[in-house]
Order: sequence, then structure tokens, then C-alpha cells
Amino acid sequence: MTNDGDLSTDEVVELERAIGVGSPQEIGSFRFWFATKRWEWSAEVARLHGYEPDAVEPTTELLLSHKHPEDRDRLEAMITSVEDGGPFSSRHRIIDTGGRVHEVMVVSDRMTDDNGDVIGTWGYYVDLTDTLAECRRETLDDTLPQLVEARDVIEQAKGALMLAYGINAEQAFRVLKWRSQDTNTKLRTLAVRVITGLPTVARDEIGLRTRLDHLLLTAHESNEPVAGHGSR
Repeated sequence: MTNDGDLSTDEVVELERAIGVGSPQEIGSFRFWFATKRWEWSAEVARLHGYEPDAVEPTTELLLSHKHPEDRDRLEAMITSVEDGGPFSSRHRIIDTGGRVHEVMVVSDRMTDDNGDVIGTWGYYVDLTDTLAECRRETLDDTLPQLVEARDVIEQAKGALMLAYGINAEQAFRVLKWRSQDTNTKLRTLAVRVITGLPTVARDEIGLRTRLDHLLLTAHESNEPVAGHGSR
């Protein structure tokens, strides 16, 4: 463990090994432009749906065709909201071209132009399909006692994600780890910034999930020192 209490990359790997996290989840980005009603998928999102990169042009109709039948009505209303300028955030199931069901979490934020005007939405698909038994988390205390002190704030951040997105503890950890790696921000630092930002999320009228999307995607940009741990 580093002197400031943050987790190094190697320690994150050990932490994942201890709680039984398997291979990294599939994560890909998307964008949607309001004016032209145009979707853009990264290669990872295309593969998540079962397509080779650039093999298809994503459309609203194509998106809906891959939604699980039990989730389709809810997602259709949500996507209609996106096309009308609303945010897009959800946890749902999709079915790829091979018939495999994926449980995915979508995290998004508003996309603005140079003048600050909202012109679309951007975000990520996180494949949460590979979940593990919660009892395997007990291995953490048995094999890595030196990391216990660093768990508290991470557990709090996980709890916030679990509440807002309806995901389990292991999935919430993987989301935090993804943002840590994607933004080159230490895991504990990111968790502290998420927790620190929660009071503003709770007071915001936009909605808990929408504000937490924004906080999760921008927490690494804070210039404020992490109390008791120094700046990144």
C-alpha cells in the first residue's frame, strides 16, 4: 500500500484477484447528436451487440431490436427521451446477434459545443454479465488484510453506485476500477471524490442517477486535494 493510503495498480490487481473478479468487462463508448439523431458506437459497443466495427450504422431502431423483450418498453421510452434532449442512463439487458444475453449499465453525460450549448449525449456501455458469488468477497479479509484500511471509502462509493444503478457490490467495484484506469486516477482518490460530491447530487433536481452519471464521469477532473491523502 502506498504511504498516502491509495491503491497502486498492482494492488488493484491483487484486490480483484482476492474477490474473484474474472477477465475485464467489455467497456465501450457511444455518442448521440440531437440535431441529426445520429448514434456513434465504438468498436467495443459494436462487438457487444455482435457486430464487427463499422459493419452497421447504429440507429434507434437497431438499438431497440437488441433489447431484451422484458426491458424493451422501458428502454424505448428512455431512448425517445434521449432523442428529445434528455439524458440516457440505464441498467438493462441486450441480446447480441448470436443470441447471448448481456447485462449492461449505461452511464452518460451531456455533450456540449464550444459555447456550452448541449448538442447531444455521450457515455459508456459497461458489460456486467460476468458476476460472481458474493461469498467470494470474504477472501479479501483472509488473504489481503493490508488492504482493509483502504476499503472503507471504496465501500461507500460502491454503495452509492449500487443504490443509484441497481447493481451488486462486485459490479460497482468494477465500475470504479474502470473509471480509475480510464482516467489514470488512483482508486481511493476517485472513491473519495465521488463520496465528496454526493451532497450536491442529493440536492440536485435533475435526478440522482443523472447527477451521479456526471459525477462518475468527471470526478477525476477535480483539482481539490483529497482530504487526509493529498492530491493525485
